[in-house]
Amino acid sequence: MLAKLRISKLVSYTLPRRVCERRFLVTSNAFPNSEESLVVDAAESPELPSWIKDFISNKPSSNSVSDDEDFVIPSLASWVESQKFSRSRGEVSSGNVAEKSPEDIDRVCEFLNKKDSSHEDVVKELSGCDVVVSESLVLQVLRRFSNGWNQAYGFFMWANSQTGYVHSSQAYNAMVDVLGKCRNFELMWRLVDEMKKTESGLVTLDTMSKVMRRLAKSGKYNEAVDAFLEMEKSYGVKADSFAMNSLMDALVKENSIEHAHEAFLKLFDTIKPDSRTFNILIHGFCKARKFDDARTMMELMKVAEFAPDVVTYTSFVEAYCREGDFRRVDEILEEMRESGIKPNVVTYTIVMHSLGKARQVAEALGVYEKMKEDECVPDAKFYSSLIHILSKTGRFKDAAEIFEDMTKQGVSRDVLVYNTMISAAVRHSQDEMALRLLKMMGEEEGGLCSPNVETYAPLLKMCCHKKKMKLLGVLLHHMVKNDVSIDVSTYILLIRGLCVSGKVEEACLFFEEAMRKGMVPRESTCKMLVDELEKKGMGEAKLKIQSLVQFSVMTKSHSPLPVM
Repeated sequence: MLAKLRISKLVSYTLPRRVCERRFLVTSNAFPNSEESLVVDAAESPELPSWIKDFISNKPSSNSVSDDEDFVIPSLASWVESQKFSRSRGEVSSGNVAEKSPEDIDRVCEFLNKKDSSHEDVVKELSGCDVVVSESLVLQVLRRFSNGWNQAYGFFMWANSQTGYVHSSQAYNAMVDVLGKCRNFELMWRLVDEMKKTESGLVTLDTMSKVMRRLAKSGKYNEAVDAFLEMEKSYGVKADSFAMNSLMDALVKENSIEHAHEAFLKLFDTIKPDSRTFNILIHGFCKARKFDDARTMMELMKVAEFAPDVVTYTSFVEAYCREGDFRRVDEILEEMRESGIKPNVVTYTIVMHSLGKARQVAEALGVYEKMKEDECVPDAKFYSSLIHILSKTGRFKDAAEIFEDMTKQGVSRDVLVYNTMISAAVRHSQDEMALRLLKMMGEEEGGLCSPNVETYAPLLKMCCHKKKMKLLGVLLHHMVKNDVSIDVSTYILLIRGLCVSGKVEEACLFFEEAMRKGMVPRESTCKMLVDELEKKGMGEAKLKIQSLVQFSVMTKSHSPLPVM
C-alpha cells in the first residue's frame, strides 16, 4: 500500500522542487548493504568526502584545481581493490590479480586482447590456449566481443576445432548476429551456408530472423525481403505467417513501412496473415504518420475477421503522443472504450511519458488515477517512466522513493529501471548513489539484471566531465567483466567527453583503439579531435589521427558503424 499511497500523493503536487535541495543528497557510503535506503535525511554526514561537502555548500569543488587522476570515492575502496587497470590508458592490467588462476573467459581474453589482427591470426594465437571449450564459454566470449568480429570469429573458428566440442545452433546464431551487427554480410552468409551443411541442418527461423534484422538495420531492405523469400527453398526454413511477421517487424522497426507493405501485398495470396501481421503494419503506418493508411489497414483487418485490439489502438495513441496531439489521444482512448477495449499498462505508460515530456506534469501523474479506475497494474516500464518524469522536473527524492518502494508492490526492478535511476542520479550530481545502483544491479536475485551499454553511458560521461580518469578505468574494466562489449557509440562518447574536458591525449588513445577494431567514429567526432589537437599545438598527434582516418577511407576495409 505504501507505494500506491506515494504515487497517489504525487498527483496532488504540481510544482517541481529545486534540484539543489540538500535533502536530495545521499550519504557517503556509496555501496552499503542492499537493504539500506537510497533516500536519506538532510543532515550532513561527517564522513562525506570534501567534494560532496563543497556541493552542499554550493562552493566550487576543492578538487577542481587538479585533474584528479587518481581520485576514487573513499567508500569505493573495497570494490576498486579487485579492479586492476592501467592508469595510462584505463585498460585492464595484465598483472596478476590474485594467486588463483583466472577463469576460462579471462584466459581466452588474454589471448584475444594481445593484438588486433585478422581472424586467421587470432586462430594461430589461440593455439597456446588450453581452456576446455563449452557452449557457455563460446556464448560469453561472443557477447564480450560482439563489436569486434575479428576476435569473435577467430575464437569461433578455433573453438570448433577443439576435440569434444561441436557448435550448437545457438552458438552459430550468436556468431551470425555478431557478423551482421558488424556488417560483414559476406562472411555472415558463408556461415549460414556452413550451418546448412551440418548433419543436423542448424539453420532455423531464429537464424534467419537475425539475418533479416541485421540487413534491415543496415538499410538493405530488399536483401532482407529476398532472404525471407529464399529461406524455405535454400535452407528449409518454413515461410509461414510467424516467419513473415518476423520480416515485417524487422522492416517496420527500421523505418521501412513501404517495403513491409509491399512484401505483405506480394505474399497475401500465399501466406495467410494473422492479427499480429496487421498490427505490425498499422504500427508502421502510424510511426510514419500515415494515419489514413493505418485506418485502411485497420478496416482490412476487420474484413479478414480479426478484431482490432489494445495493440492496434495503442499504435495510434503512441503516434499522436509523439506529435503532442493529446486531443486526438483522448479521442482514441474514448474510441477504445466504446469498442469495449480497456487501455493496458503499455498504453498508459506511453501517455504518461509523453505528457511528462511535454511538461504537463500534473496530467502525467494523473494518469495513475485513470489506471486505478481500469484496475490496471503498473509494471517496471511504468515505474521507469515515472522515475524519469520526476527526475526531469526536479523531484529527485520522490523518484528515489518510488524506485525503492516498487518492489514492495511486487514489481521487480529491471535493467531499464536501473538505467533510468542511474541517469537521474548522475543528472542530479548524485555520483555515489549512481555507483551504488550499479553495484545493486549485480546483487539482484537470479542475476537477471545485468548492466548493458546504456547503464554505463551516463557514468562514463560523468567521469569524462569531472576528469575522474581512475574511476573511468574501473568502469571500463567493470564493463568487460560483465560481458558488455564497448561499441562505437561508447567510443564516441569517450572521445568527445575527453576532448571537452581537455584530456586530448586520452581521447587519442580511445580513437586509435576504435579504429584498430574497425569502428570508425562519425566525421564530426574526427573533426572535433583534430581541432582540439590543433588548439594544443600537438601537430604530430594530429597528423597521426588524420592518417588513420585517411587509411580507413582508402582501404575501405571497415565500414563505418551506425551510432544508435
